[in-house]
Amino acid sequence: MRIRFPDRCESRRTNEDSASARRGGATTYRSDLEIEYSRRVNFFQLLFPDFSLILLGFLLCRYTALDRLVWDKVESLVYYLLFPVLLFHSIVKTPLNLGAASGLMGAGLTLSFIGIGLAYLLPYLPWFKTHIDPRDHAASAQIGFRFNAVITLALAERIAGPQGVALVAILIGTCVPVFNVAAVYPMARHAGRNVLREVIKNPLILATVGGVVANLAGFAFPEWLLPTVTRLGAASLALGLLAAGAGLQLSALARAKTLGISLLTIRHFVSPLLAFALARVFGLNTVQTTVLMVFSAVPTSPSAYVLATRMGYPGGPVAAMVTLSTLLALLSLPFALSLVR
Repeated sequence: MRIRFPDRCESRRTNEDSASARRGGATTYRSDLEIEYSRRVNFFQLLFPDFSLILLGFLLCRYTALDRLVWDKVESLVYYLLFPVLLFHSIVKTPLNLGAASGLMGAGLTLSFIGIGLAYLLPYLPWFKTHIDPRDHAASAQIGFRFNAVITLALAERIAGPQGVALVAILIGTCVPVFNVAAVYPMARHAGRNVLREVIKNPLILATVGGVVANLAGFAFPEWLLPTVTRLGAASLALGLLAAGAGLQLSALARAKTLGISLLTIRHFVSPLLAFALARVFGLNTVQTTVLMVFSAVPTSPSAYVLATRMGYPGGPVAAMVTLSTLLALLSLPFALSLVR
């Protein structure tokens, strides 16, 4: 796929329009801005780091002294410290001009709730309910709607520049809290725990909600603290993917084959089609539509595995779905972006 960026004059005019609008109290996006394809987006190159870290974790756990005892501790570190820092920082660091992209926010939230509803519905369908284990579904439902925020930001920046990053920040700030609550809910409910208590004390939810509140309140990290926070966030991604690889059990996916196929179909085929339809319904411009399509087709979140294991569920099927989702994104991303043209 080829992506051609607007020429410098057009980009300068767009920036001037945006600056002028900000002086008037709001940021507007040019509805007539066309994203054309002149520079190749290498999806394999973009996704290879994630896949290679999963593979490395798999090899380290099985063929070195870094066995399950080590990775159990790594998962706890990622879950209770590193991922929350990453989520909080990623939401706080980019201004959330919610009024300027209310259409995108509405489309993103609608897409999120539909994806959650489809993932939740699977065990209640006549044929599926006899082929899906309720415990596996509780742990894996999140695969159908969560997304890899880092890859989304990288693609948006490459395709649409700073404007794309700002729009993804809005999707992160509005949708990630919803996704994290929706990921925790079925696991807490299936385990017979107090759902509200599990949601309130979950570190990922606390970090995302806290990030949105801090962002809207104008909080910013002091310059001297930023390098530490940034490195903690980077460590969470690497260690989270390594941990997913360490817990990878492709054989475990055999018992959850119907569930895995269904959730990955929702994530990588149904979601892009819904996103394209919602872009039309909400009247999104080309840049907003492109960002929404990227959001709909990227791999699922690598923290899905860590969340499932920390809540006491078997992580093998979840890790396998995370890995397959990373590979399927090589197909779903070009498909989703082709719909925009």
